[in-house]
Amino acid sequence: MFSLSSDDLRKKILGCGDGPACFNAELSTNGGNVISIDPIYQFSAVQIQSRIEEVYPRIMDQVSRNKEDYVWANIRDVKELGEVRMEAMKTFLSDYENAQETGRYLNASLPTLPFENAEFDLALCSHYLFLYSDHVNQEQHVASMKELCLVAKEVRVYPLLSISNNKMSPHLAPVMEALEEGGVNVSLVSVKYEFQKGATEMLVAKCV
Repeated sequence: MFSLSSDDLRKKILGCGDGPACFNAELSTNGGNVISIDPIYQFSAVQIQSRIEEVYPRIMDQVSRNKEDYVWANIRDVKELGEVRMEAMKTFLSDYENAQETGRYLNASLPTLPFENAEFDLALCSHYLFLYSDHVNQEQHVASMKELCLVAKEVRVYPLLSISNNKMSPHLAPVMEALEEGGVNVSLVSVKYEFQKGATEMLVAKCV
């Protein structure tokens, strides 16, 4: 979804709002340099697993009721989606439990991050900003993107559609304008990945 090249994967990467995803685990296993942040990392692996088991049926039911909003190509149906996501979460939980001493998972959240300016080569934000436009207001979007541009040389955000209506987030244009006014080079770049129907672009901000 972020069109990551082999060169990108060798960079120092920040994952924002990573939650119980397996990207950190898989990249770290292959020698990558990545730190993930999310407020759920204040909890233990047991607590996170309990929460996953609690909300998982509701999430899958919601996807099933709105399955026309998704592209069923690489993943054939809701059942397979559930299997894929549960496997990814198992990978995360195993790694998370064993990685507490490494500092690869930090309890932090936008718009305030505990990092130095330009500490990361690349920041990735998946399925948080823009997706939840009804819950995260424009001011928070602008502040979050400015913060990401302080701590990383490049920022990529995907998807750009609001989950409430599958339309482009109303916050996207104001965010791009605010970043451009601050001297950041921003663009919309096509990606090959598409699961949420119509989510075919990512926001790329060249911050340094």
